[in-house]
Amino acid sequence: MKGPLFYSKILLFGEYGIIKDSKGLSIPYNFFKGALKTDSQLSREAKDSNSSLKNFANHLAEIQSEDLVQFDIVALQKDIEEGMYFDSSIPQGYGIGSSGALVAAIYDKYASDKITVLENLTREKLLKLKTIFGKMESFFHGKSSGLDPLNSYLSLPILINSHDNIESTSLPSQNKEGKGAVFLLDSGMTGETAPMVQIFMEQMKQEGFRNMLKDKFIKHTDACVEHFLNGDIKSLFGHVKQLSHVVLDNFKPMIPKQFHTLWKKGIETNDYYLKLCGSGGGGYILGFTEDIDKAKKSLQGHKLEVVYNF
Repeated sequence: MKGPLFYSKILLFGEYGIIKDSKGLSIPYNFFKGALKTDSQLSREAKDSNSSLKNFANHLAEIQSEDLVQFDIVALQKDIEEGMYFDSSIPQGYGIGSSGALVAAIYDKYASDKITVLENLTREKLLKLKTIFGKMESFFHGKSSGLDPLNSYLSLPILINSHDNIESTSLPSQNKEGKGAVFLLDSGMTGETAPMVQIFMEQMKQEGFRNMLKDKFIKHTDACVEHFLNGDIKSLFGHVKQLSHVVLDNFKPMIPKQFHTLWKKGIETNDYYLKLCGSGGGGYILGFTEDIDKAKKSLQGHKLEVVYNF
């Protein structure tokens, strides 16, 4: 049995900011994917996934009582008993939506009266899906916006205008010959969402941090989203540089220590600018460059993966 495929996602802009109503832009990333499979002989990873699904099924049974969504829990539990697991190439703890893809796959297969990609996706429907997915994914992260599963489920770029205003969008077409690029930089270590969000929430108690978030972080994030969608690359890079600076100054705990110098080097040389991919603490780091060859040279010894060309 091979279920439909669900892809990883990249939140290009909006990490942490969307908690406080900044804009955000999330895109599917088809390089990594996952699907529900059943096997009587399970490998060690598949066994782990299968036992995690058992606990997840209990969580889904609990959230059904809130009348937001109904699942065929009996069928789900039967399939889990028969050896169902989530077969995924999406690295966990890398900020590209491994749990989101799993949530999307389970909703797709077991939700009753599900909202599908084929219908007219009004704002109400998108928000309802996002709420359902947030409740489902909270099993993995404690608190979830529901955006990762939404992206994975729809496989469309999602523009977040504010907390309760989201829409699917289209991206400017890529210039495959272009030197400019968005890339992923592998930090070589995993990060955990919950502790990072905890640090952020602690910092939000300080007035200075709240002001910085509003006056700098959200201002540059919103501008980046606008310029990216309008294809205004020159203005985009000006704001990405500022954003990279703000993150280095104010989100140090979310940046793995050995990348502080590399982060600074990008801002000083203009060869590339780095930003958080998801909650940080490890996993992937997002990079933007106007000249990918220059960035590769500057970041020699690191693995770069291009996800979008300008």
